[in-house]
Amino acid sequence: MNIRPYAPGDWHRVCAIHDAARRDELAAAGLSDAYLTLAQTADNEGFHDYEIRVAELDGQVLGFVAFSADELAWLYVDPGAYRLGVGTALIRAALEATRSAMTAQVLLGNDVALAAYRRAGFQVTGQDSGRMPGNERFQVTVTELRHPGVA
Repeated sequence: MNIRPYAPGDWHRVCAIHDAARRDELAAAGLSDAYLTLAQTADNEGFHDYEIRVAELDGQVLGFVAFSADELAWLYVDPGAYRLGVGTALIRAALEATRSAMTAQVLLGNDVALAAYRRAGFQVTGQDSGRMPGNERFQVTVTELRHPGVA
C-alpha cells in the first residue's frame, strides 16, 4: 500500500469513498438521516484546508485522511477495503507527518472506528455533545481522543 499526498485528480474517488463510508458511519451512530455528500460539505467544513493523504493499492485510492498539526479531522476507507489495514496505515501516516500530539473525534456508536484509533495509540479523553459540523440540524455525541505524538 502506498500513502501519498492528495492530488486534485483524486477528488471524485475521495468523494465516492467518503459518501459510501459516511453512510456506514452515520448508520452505526443512529444518524442515517444526517447524511450529506462530501461535495455538499467540503467547503463548509474546510476540507481542503487540511493536509490530505490517500492510501493507494494497485493504482486505486482506497481511503484518505485529512489532518492538521494537532487534529486528525477526516478518516474514511472504501467499504470494500474495510479491515485491510487501510485506516491504520492512514492514521500512522498522519501521526508521522505531524509527530505532535493529535486529537480526533468519533461519533458515539462507531465502535469499529474507535477500536482502530485505540489500536493506533489514541486514548479516550471524554465525550462531548453538540451540533453536527456541516449538518447542524442534528445533535451528536462524540468520543474525544488524544494521541501523545510520535517521538
